[in-house]
Amino acid sequence: MRSLAVMKKHGARLLLGALLTLLAACASIGLFGVDTLGRLDAMLGDMRMRAEAPQLDKRIVIVDIDEKSLNQIGRYPWGRDVQARLVTQLTGHYGVAALGFDISFPEPDSSSGYGVLAELAKGELAGVPGLSDQLERLKPQMDYDALFAEAMRGQPVVLGYSVSDRQKKGMLPKPAFSVLDLNGRTVTAFTSPGYAANLAQLQQAAQGAGIFTALTDSDGVLRSSTLLQRIGDAYYPSLSLATASVYLKARAIAPVFGQTADKLSEAEREHGGLDRIAVFTPRGRLDIPVGEALTTTIEFRGKGGPDGGAFRYVSAADVLMGAVPTDVLYGAIVLVGTTAAGLNDIRATPVNAEFPGVEVHANLIKSILDGHFKSRPDYALAIEFGQVVLVGLLLGGALALATPAAAVLLAGAALAGALGLNWCLYRYFDAALDVAVLLLLIAALFVANLAWGYFFEVRKGRALVARFGQYVAPELVAQMADNPGRYSMDGESRELTVLFADVRGFTAISEQMTPQELREYINLYLTAMSEDIRDSHGGTLDKYIGDAVMAFWGAPVAFPDHAGRAVASALLMQRSAGRLNQQFQARGWPPLQIGIGLNSGVMHVGDMGSRIRRAYTVMGDAVNLGARLEGMTKVYGVGIAVSEFTRAQAPQFAYRELDRVRVKGKTEPVAIFEPRCLLADADAGELALLARWSRVLELLRARDWDGAEAILSELPDDGLRRLYCARLRQYRATPPGEDWDGVTNFQTK
Repeated sequence: MRSLAVMKKHGARLLLGALLTLLAACASIGLFGVDTLGRLDAMLGDMRMRAEAPQLDKRIVIVDIDEKSLNQIGRYPWGRDVQARLVTQLTGHYGVAALGFDISFPEPDSSSGYGVLAELAKGELAGVPGLSDQLERLKPQMDYDALFAEAMRGQPVVLGYSVSDRQKKGMLPKPAFSVLDLNGRTVTAFTSPGYAANLAQLQQAAQGAGIFTALTDSDGVLRSSTLLQRIGDAYYPSLSLATASVYLKARAIAPVFGQTADKLSEAEREHGGLDRIAVFTPRGRLDIPVGEALTTTIEFRGKGGPDGGAFRYVSAADVLMGAVPTDVLYGAIVLVGTTAAGLNDIRATPVNAEFPGVEVHANLIKSILDGHFKSRPDYALAIEFGQVVLVGLLLGGALALATPAAAVLLAGAALAGALGLNWCLYRYFDAALDVAVLLLLIAALFVANLAWGYFFEVRKGRALVARFGQYVAPELVAQMADNPGRYSMDGESRELTVLFADVRGFTAISEQMTPQELREYINLYLTAMSEDIRDSHGGTLDKYIGDAVMAFWGAPVAFPDHAGRAVASALLMQRSAGRLNQQFQARGWPPLQIGIGLNSGVMHVGDMGSRIRRAYTVMGDAVNLGARLEGMTKVYGVGIAVSEFTRAQAPQFAYRELDRVRVKGKTEPVAIFEPRCLLADADAGELALLARWSRVLELLRARDWDGAEAILSELPDDGLRRLYCARLRQYRATPPGEDWDGVTNFQTK
């Protein structure tokens, strides 16, 4: 039955949540592509990468052709003689373990002028004696390409080069493997018909070469890199892979199919896919996971540049002058590149829109050495689909049942949880998973439920506010608006406490004041009383009857302590009346005194009235008794009179018993009391006084006139004492009959 009620009330919202989850699940497995999702995932991936703090890796050092180097050595490109000196310094003097050039050398270097002199010696200067011999002797010093090649020979130097769509220039290095090595398998890779490689003389002297061509995403941002590319029928490594292989003294680079097998079965040859690239080193095999088309996600560390914090930068000028400490470069992998303005080696990356291109290779080399690659695993779709379905169904159901405040917390927790899990998988398991669909689903579920609540339920809350706003405090209206289905103006019977308050001698007061003064007088009074009732203790303001105020506690919002709230409000109203009285008398207005009557019991409450005018009010015998108690305050000379029923439900107050009364139309007597203060605030003198009053009533009801008079004579003089002194004189003069039960009968309403 409960589940049926939930479905009836929330079924439409649950169905909406399930529909949104279905759409998101379809998007997560690519049933329909949305470019916005890809861009959002890229943006979130960028933010995820920027959140990682860089740590300096001393194994990799960048020799920077910076502004300082250009100022000291000259404009770029430098002659190959300078490059030769740089290689000699790094390999000979500093003992680097691997040296990668993020630079290519596809054209001969003619900057020495040797070629021009040789041509002149054959032409205009052919007759100069000894010129040809002198040039031949100078050739080793002026052939900068030869100097550069000689400096590289036998050293761990890797040159860079680019791929091209049209030309085939220079000499390619030895490939990592060829199509024939795949044994009939097909490997998807980026393929280039051409290349701009290095001079054969230089390539033959170097230990290897690698491709440094960058592949950016559609938004122009560099996020991934190829590890190998296909040129013709062979696969060639990137600069980062080639440099790392030289550092590791690798014997070979080979593809690995399947999970771990080195030898492939026929089924694997036919159906298996490339799983990773293996680098075979003297210490064993290093496996590098690869993604689609032999690519890998670049894990950028730091913001890049000399101040990025991930890698050391040293100036090429300082290297040439030997000014760099040996321990900085010894045994390190060195990459030669440039950060100087105008040399066009700046990349837009997730961490920096102006990231040095040479540091891209440094980040890739670090990932190869550490064996940590941020990649999208094969099981990514399964995880993303499962997350969407699980979160969508659970959150959709929870939001449909939640209050607006709880919905905000739930949606916030779901967003934080999704981002936190995605970050943990990325940070600790190197799994780069998409999360945009999941985040959008959470947001859509929240917005859909919020909109549903606004259009279909907030209107109920607004109607409730409009109907109850004039009766109860704003905070209670807000509480009711959170769950409007629990509250109604329909009639019902409920145990409540009712209050009536009236101004003493209002007719005489009105005769002494002008209409304007009287209006201000009554407005100030009613405002203060209403605030004490409604705002201070959560009472429901029923109506004003001239100068009288009617209120009740326990509806529409139920309070188990409705009697205590009512008594506390009555005491507060008397204090407010005293404060107002001082203000009124200071202005020359008539004094203000009020009487308050309270009763608790079962009453009929609801929207009552005619078709013309209705009001949310209470009715019943218990209400009538409350009104009569207000009138009795005049008789007993007190400010507040409550019934025994109210006293029983609010025992936290100290009371003075006033009498036992029988109202007109009722046969059962009711004890009435005057609340004095909180019992906890009553001192010993107050408690003793209340006890003596109780003793006076006991003696009177026992017809002990002398004993009662003796105590009365010692009590403070007030309206109640004067009343009982008069009654005592009457009892002495005309003793009550034998059937007298000590109850005072009131014959008027």
